[in-house]
Amino acid sequence: MDVRRRPPKPSHRNHHLQHHPQRASSAALRRSPSPAPKASDALPLPLYLTNGIFFTLFFSVAYYLLHRWRDKIRNSTPLHVVTLSELAAILSLIASFIYLLGFFGIDFVQSFIARASHDAWDIEDEEENSRFLLDEDRRPRRRPVPCPAALDNSSISAPVSNFMDPPVPLPSQDDEDLVKSVVSGDIPSYSLESRLGDCYRAASVRREAVQRITGRSLTGLPLDGFDYQSILGQCCEMPIGYVQIPVGIAGPLLLNGCEYSVPMATTEGCLVASTNRGCKAIYASGGATSILFRDGMTRAPVVKFPTASRASELFFFLEDPANFDTLAMVFNKSSRFARLQKIQCSLAGRNLYIRFSCGTGDAMGMNMVSKGVQNVLEFLQDEFPDMDVVGISGNFCSDKKPAAVNWIQGRGKSVVCEAMISGEVVEKVLKTSVSALVELNTIKNLTGSAIAGSLGGFNAHAANIVSAIFIATGQDPAQNIESSHCITMMEAINDGKDIHVSVTMPCIEVGTVGGGTQLASQSACLNLLGVKGACRESPAANSRLLANIVAGSVLAGELSLMSAIAAGQLVKSHMKYNRSSRDMSTITS
Repeated sequence: MDVRRRPPKPSHRNHHLQHHPQRASSAALRRSPSPAPKASDALPLPLYLTNGIFFTLFFSVAYYLLHRWRDKIRNSTPLHVVTLSELAAILSLIASFIYLLGFFGIDFVQSFIARASHDAWDIEDEEENSRFLLDEDRRPRRRPVPCPAALDNSSISAPVSNFMDPPVPLPSQDDEDLVKSVVSGDIPSYSLESRLGDCYRAASVRREAVQRITGRSLTGLPLDGFDYQSILGQCCEMPIGYVQIPVGIAGPLLLNGCEYSVPMATTEGCLVASTNRGCKAIYASGGATSILFRDGMTRAPVVKFPTASRASELFFFLEDPANFDTLAMVFNKSSRFARLQKIQCSLAGRNLYIRFSCGTGDAMGMNMVSKGVQNVLEFLQDEFPDMDVVGISGNFCSDKKPAAVNWIQGRGKSVVCEAMISGEVVEKVLKTSVSALVELNTIKNLTGSAIAGSLGGFNAHAANIVSAIFIATGQDPAQNIESSHCITMMEAINDGKDIHVSVTMPCIEVGTVGGGTQLASQSACLNLLGVKGACRESPAANSRLLANIVAGSVLAGELSLMSAIAAGQLVKSHMKYNRSSRDMSTITS
């Protein structure tokens, strides 16, 4: 896909548009809307000049009054005795203060809001868009030919809508013109939000354009009932709707003496029910105990030097304890919550991988630690001018990938959670025996995972619970990869009558601020757990509690699933709860 410069505009453009009304309407759509009226328009002078006058007046009068009052104090003259000039100065001071309090900074605030709301999804500015067009955008769109299987409806008795029929026009003629312009490539789809200033309308227009371009219906994908403004420049670009995922509740989970109702967003039958049974067994045995023993997010840039010996010089510099305080001061300037904890280096030829670990408060912290790393790299560039920064991430972090460095050293929150389940509860609630559970855990979770060459996967299904809680609470679902690293241990205690169960999870990457946690549904789930937003009294307390709840829920899920397998109930349960009896042949596509 190459980029070609548009040909020069002909001088008879207006005449040309008169003979092509459709192009004229497209050109009109590309014009920027007239600017909205501002409060500063009512001022007789330009806003910056008015602000300057009142700013100067305020400080000049304040200096004059302070000077006069100093003289009165020296001469023992009462302060309440004022001359005409002093009275005028006081009135001027009050007037300028009122103005500055009410109007100073209007232009800045208006420009900031306008930039945030209209330009968040623009990849290029309007001038660049007018000079350059991607070949892909200018090329006429062709509808894909349905595959033979899609055309074969002999096995479906219900009527099926023909996606290749002419699309139904949108209610508004303006929107219809917009859709045609997007389909033809005259208007880039990503620019709709900035052009329209209405996120819902932009999503609606984009959705209709996608249906016409692909020839496929999006019926069943909801559009209404979602605040598209809330994801602008934050969570998702070019939206056309949203996916509905049911949220179930498992619990109460009795953890560290407190009860929690755990929200789980999933489409897998039996998962919530199984976790709920595990919570019941834990509750009946007196609850679980969870301990967070490490907390630090990591980012590892990679830099290159002309020689390996030169790279080793930076290696020794970074790992020298005498230099840590200086580097920490540079790093911590990125945020009031960022606190550099340690730096670990690894050499590969003339490439140096630098793994920074830092505390990030209640945020998951990837952006925070990346900004700190950028500060340190700029600082090091002065001492090592021959250092070439290859990338802000060199995969030594390691983010969203299974890695031994995370499994051994941890990333995010490292948590261990344990519970002692009585033999009576094992038999009556979990429907199995202590000896069967211990044997199954050794043969399946430990030996079986070792034979498979598993990395951090010494468990039954920790990823199930982690993913469900992550989606419900607005975490990054891709970080389920390392967050699900878990080893499940089961040991018989009290002469084999009871069982000690534990899960150790070294890389739970969660936050209670930023990203998807600010969306309404996800925020409600965090509020249900009592960890919504940042903890003002103790920074990082909410995110750490959420990590503990995740570990406690995994413990419940592990206990229940292992019991179902030991008792031979797994297949029976899934046949009962995870099989749809809905007749799909009656569903209209």
